Amino acid sequence: MNGMWKIVNGRVVTPGGILPQGQVVVAEGRIAEVTERNVELPAGAEVFDAEGCYVAPGCIDAHVHGAAGHDFSEATPEAFRAIARAHALHGTTALYPTIAADAVEVFRRSIRTCEQVMAKPDGGGACIMGLHLEGNYLNPVMKGAQHPDHIYPPKPEEYRELLEGTTCIKRWSAAPELPGALEFGRYASARGVVVSVAHTTADYPAVRRAWEAGFTHATHFYNAMTAVHKEGIYKRGGTVEGIYLTEGMTVEVIADGIHVPADILRLVYRIKGPERVVLVTDALSEACREGEAEGICRRDPRLMIEEGVCKLADGSAIAGSIATGIRLIRTMVREAGCPLSDAVRMAAGTPARIMGISERKGEIRQGLDADLIVFDDDFALRRTMVGGGWIRK
Repeated sequence: MNGMWKIVNGRVVTPGGILPQGQVVVAEGRIAEVTERNVELPAGAEVFDAEGCYVAPGCIDAHVHGAAGHDFSEATPEAFRAIARAHALHGTTALYPTIAADAVEVFRRSIRTCEQVMAKPDGGGACIMGLHLEGNYLNPVMKGAQHPDHIYPPKPEEYRELLEGTTCIKRWSAAPELPGALEFGRYASARGVVVSVAHTTADYPAVRRAWEAGFTHATHFYNAMTAVHKEGIYKRGGTVEGIYLTEGMTVEVIADGIHVPADILRLVYRIKGPERVVLVTDALSEACREGEAEGICRRDPRLMIEEGVCKLADGSAIAGSIATGIRLIRTMVREAGCPLSDAVRMAAGTPARIMGISERKGEIRQGLDADLIVFDDDFALRRTMVGGGWIRK
C-alpha cells in the first residue's frame, strides 16, 4: 500500500481553476485533500516539493497502440506492462490499449491478456482500463495504415461472440456506412461500449444515422475521414461537417501538431469545446524511445518515422504517432493557443467522463485516485504518480 504524501509549492490544476500555491494530500492511493492552507500530517508522512511546477491530473489516453518497441497486438502481459510503464514516464496515468485491424484470434488473445493485467495490476505504469478495438469494420477506401487483409463489414456472429465473452472491451471504432454497421452500433452501445466513427466516408445523413444507432464519438477526428469536397460541379459535406453538426458527438484529436495542424486543432477546440474534445496519442511502438530517430520502424517494416510522425514506408499516408501525453498538452497550449486548464481537461477530465471513469479518475479532487503529473513551464515532465505511488525511471 502506498503511503501518505503532501505535495507542496505547486500550481495545482483543479476543476475550479489553478491554485497558485496549492497542496495535494495523498493517502492510501487517493487524493485526501486539495487546499492552499498548510496541512499538518502525521509522523511518517512524506513531503514532495513541486518547486513551482504545475501539478495536474495525469493524461488518460483512450487511443494508443504501443511504445518502447512494443505493440499491444503482441497480446502478452510483458508487452502491455512495458507500454504502460513507458507512457507513464511521459505523462499518461491511464490508458486503453488499442488493437488495429487484425486477425480475430489476435483480438481474442488481447482480450485474455487485458483481463489478466487488469486483474493483477503491478503499479509500475499507467493503469490499463480496458480495450479499444480499431477494426475490423472499417471502410477500405479510408484504411490509411490499417492492414487491408483484415478489413470487412461487421459480422454479427463475430462481434457478439467477442462482446458476450468479456467486459473489458470499452471502445470499438467502425465505419457506420458499412452494411450492418448500424446494427453493430446498437448492439455494442447497449452493452456499454463507446462506439466511434472511424476510417469512414460517411456524409452528414450517415453520421446522423450513426448517432441515432449509438455511435457517440469520432476516432482521430479529421484523419481517415472525408471533409467538404466536390462531386462533379457541386460541393458536398463530408464526415467532418456531419460530426460538427451532430452537436452531442464527442471527438478525439491526435494533438501532436502534425496529424492535425495547429489552426485546425484551434478550430476543433472552439467549435466542440473542451467538454467534447479528447486528446489522444494514437502512438505506435516507436513512441517513448530515447530521442526520435528517423527511419524504418523496427517492429513493422511497412512503417517509417519521418518528420516526427509515423508514415507508410511508401509515403502514401500517415500511419500513427510517436506522441506522448505531455506532448499533447504542450501542443494545445503552445501551438493551438488553448488555456492550460482546458488542455488538461481535454487530456484527463473529458476522456474520464466519456469513458465512464470520472468517479475515479481525471481530476485533482478529493476521493479520486491519486494519478498526478508534475511539469514545468517548458512542459518538461518532472514526476508521475499513479495510484499514490511515484513511477520510478
